[in-house]
Amino acid sequence: MSLITAALKLREALRPLRFAPPTAHIYNPLDYAWAAHEAYLGRFGAGRKKVVLVGMNPGPFGMTQTGVPFGEIAAVRDWMGICEPVGRPEHEHPKRPVLGFDCPQSEVSGRRLWGLFKERFGRAEAFFQDHFVANYCPLVFMEDSGRNRTPDKLPVEEVTAMEKHCDEHLQAVISTLKPAWVIGVGAFAEERALRARDALGAGFQVGRVLHPSPASPAANRDWAGMATRQLVKLGVWS
Repeated sequence: MSLITAALKLREALRPLRFAPPTAHIYNPLDYAWAAHEAYLGRFGAGRKKVVLVGMNPGPFGMTQTGVPFGEIAAVRDWMGICEPVGRPEHEHPKRPVLGFDCPQSEVSGRRLWGLFKERFGRAEAFFQDHFVANYCPLVFMEDSGRNRTPDKLPVEEVTAMEKHCDEHLQAVISTLKPAWVIGVGAFAEERALRARDALGAGFQVGRVLHPSPASPAANRDWAGMATRQLVKLGVWS
């Protein structure tokens, strides 16, 4: 199964799901930003990879705007060379507009993540030769106030229905790319990677790096250096 086919399957599987208050708005970049997401998968998701890094779900100024995981605009547009038209989600929150590549804000987590890879590998093609970055869940959840809700804050019954499809998608990504390592960006994603390994019975190793979110005090103290040391200690990087 190609990554594009897997993403389309996930998109269709998630469409019927409904979420109760306080979740008031749900964005799915696989719908309105599909052109950019497809370009990302088509350009960088071919062949086997040594390392697959997995995030949790889109940030408000990253994949929400660009359709690319951790998709800080400058990194996607200028480093990856992706700048496709982006539409608007249904039931858009007035405080959280989707402006696509015209969005003036910068996603700190994405700037840190892709900034590290750019510094270490130079060209995007060099990084993606052996690496790939995916998100476990493509959905963005917001309360009526515009406040972000991460998947780990949803009720169990909603999570169970959603994660069945997200688990299947992550397993498809891993089965397609056949990595030696799956690295969770944060504890939530590491747990989902371990679950995928249990389901697949595959021989890949699972590890974790600190999430680059500015909400983490540790990440605000040289996240790039810390993540590099973690990957070197695991044996992912030399």
